[in-house]
Amino acid sequence: MDWLTLPEPRKNITLAFADLATAKAWLATQPQAQPMHMLAAISLQIEAIEATALPPQLGIELLSLLRTAAVPAQEAIESRYIRKALPMLDDDQRSFEVAQRIWLRLGTAYLRLAPHFAPAEKCLPLHRAACAFRMAQYCHFLAARECPRLLDQLLFAVLTQAENSGQLRQALPDPDFPHFGEANIGGHLAWAFLLRLVDPYRLSAAQLAVANRAISRWRELASFQTIPDDDPASHSVDLAPLFGDALPDGIPRWMEVRKVSHKIEQRIDALRQGESPESLKLGRELSPTACIRLLRDIEVSLDVHAQQQGTEIGEIELAFGAEFAYAAFTGEMIVQSGSLDLQSASLAHQRTAMFGFDRVSTMPTAVKKLNVPGENWLLVDGKAIRPADRRGARRQSPCLIASTSLGTPRLGVMVGLQSMPGDALAADLRWYENRIEAGRLVRPAAPGQTTPIIPVFLLHDGEDCSLIVPSIAGIRLDNGVTLQGTSVNHLVPTEVLERGVDFVRYAVTKQ
Repeated sequence: MDWLTLPEPRKNITLAFADLATAKAWLATQPQAQPMHMLAAISLQIEAIEATALPPQLGIELLSLLRTAAVPAQEAIESRYIRKALPMLDDDQRSFEVAQRIWLRLGTAYLRLAPHFAPAEKCLPLHRAACAFRMAQYCHFLAARECPRLLDQLLFAVLTQAENSGQLRQALPDPDFPHFGEANIGGHLAWAFLLRLVDPYRLSAAQLAVANRAISRWRELASFQTIPDDDPASHSVDLAPLFGDALPDGIPRWMEVRKVSHKIEQRIDALRQGESPESLKLGRELSPTACIRLLRDIEVSLDVHAQQQGTEIGEIELAFGAEFAYAAFTGEMIVQSGSLDLQSASLAHQRTAMFGFDRVSTMPTAVKKLNVPGENWLLVDGKAIRPADRRGARRQSPCLIASTSLGTPRLGVMVGLQSMPGDALAADLRWYENRIEAGRLVRPAAPGQTTPIIPVFLLHDGEDCSLIVPSIAGIRLDNGVTLQGTSVNHLVPTEVLERGVDFVRYAVTKQ
């Protein structure tokens, strides 16, 4: 494969053992209760194995021993980098880098050894390489870090070797992941490609967990082909765009996913008939309705369609969160009771005494303009980019945003946020096209406390409405709510349509 250059190991690392016995003795001296240190030490020894001219079979045995020791340590640190606010804090960033690096180095080491074996003996190194590259890729998805093109190409490299050696569908047990049963190389590759096609950065942490779990169960239903199936009932997905460059000859270009689509439809029907996500092996993270929406999104992602990109270019100022979005729509900044300082309270009292108004924006001669705190992002090729040299708050997505860059206020959601090299951020902006009213949620204060001001947004779609509220609003389904400042005052939330890190959108009926 002259089109691929494997990442080179460092040559200045001393191998700490010479055989399995001394390797086990070395592992026994490592800090078992300190997974970060344990993984860093194992990663160095994987590089040492790569750089040392060991007999290929011994190299495989040593890598497998280190892999077994690394799996529980990697699981112990996974929660440290799952969908943290971006850019990540240094400690979280190091956890991600250690986890990603050990899977990348393991996969590279196995792939480097595979050509030394006869075709019938390539199954184990290629199987372990496929699993490792898939895990390295998943680390990027979990951490919302941009996935390098190299990882996609390494997966194609495994696909090519496994296909040429006739080992793509050879089942193999994996003692480090016994819940997989007897898996094959094609299944691991299909799992990786399917999850990549879903655009996992657009998913919340809960959605990603459910999507990954579902696809893991359906991984061996997909198959790889050099030409698309001509059966009208087939559903072939072109993998060439994932490679980045022109796909080299000899690589199966198409993945047939008809059976996966059929499974998705079966799960959607079962959920509609009242079965729980847990009973369908989808987990407990999402409600049945949310699972149906996610499965539909997965299904759509497998269809061949041109991705529509935004046409805006240049700079855009974004306000984040419901309170600043409310200010962008109304010209009034929500100030929670008790947060005004004495000087502000005194000034408001003077204004009331002189003009009968306590806000400058409500004076008859005032120009209704408010400088809403925001961040300047760049629009490039349909993506919103915050360059590394622009300081700003740490962000998570999906989150509520607003902008007046086109002259009128818009409300939208930032989705697919990911961190790029150098701590630049990239995301997609999805704007609501509905007519939008900004208002407030009316609710009685708790005894002895002042009433909090909770901004809300009423989205009109013909005769229908939906309601966006902050995540902390505490609204319950089928319990009526009262709004102030909107054309509809009484609503009943009936279904959660969308959930972000700082907002919830409900389907509602009018009372």
